[in-house]
Amino acid sequence: MIDEVLSLASNKMEKTIEAVKKELATIRTGRANPALIENIKVDYYGTPTPLKQIATITAPEARLLVIQPWDNGSLSSINKAILKSDLGLNPISDKNMLHLTIPQLSEERRKELVKAVHKRTEDGRVALRNVRRDAVEELRKLEREKEISQDEQKRAQDRLQELTDSFIARVGKVAEEKEAELLEVQ
Repeated sequence: MIDEVLSLASNKMEKTIEAVKKELATIRTGRANPALIENIKVDYYGTPTPLKQIATITAPEARLLVIQPWDNGSLSSINKAILKSDLGLNPISDKNMLHLTIPQLSEERRKELVKAVHKRTEDGRVALRNVRRDAVEELRKLEREKEISQDEQKRAQDRLQELTDSFIARVGKVAEEKEAELLEVQ
């Protein structure tokens, strides 16, 4: 039973790490990355649809994204959605595709983005601690129901804390990598 609780907590923590990685991928660096725009919602025939579901997004160069919609009628909707997003990118239309040139980041903007990375990382740490709290409650419940002893519960909590610490360290490493990527001048 203890192993089940710890395994469930580990799976939830792994998903939290993946969510933080996806969240950080949307923070713009000076380098082109399809993840930057793939989740922008486009009004596709009256339905808000993620861009990645209606177009192919490629990065043929380090500072260029090319968007090729599967339906050419959606080109203007994609253009509007990108302009409305707060990314500060201006698409250039070329017949049946859009080109997005990723501009260099100013030092001030880089520092703002680093703050955003720190905030999203802290949100990830809080989510990990919430998973730990839920698992501790489950362990206490098992002890109250006399399914495990007090000693077993204490040892399980120690294992859970070690697990949590390792995941928090992983989130920190992901944040450090993103911060280094942001502060790197091309």
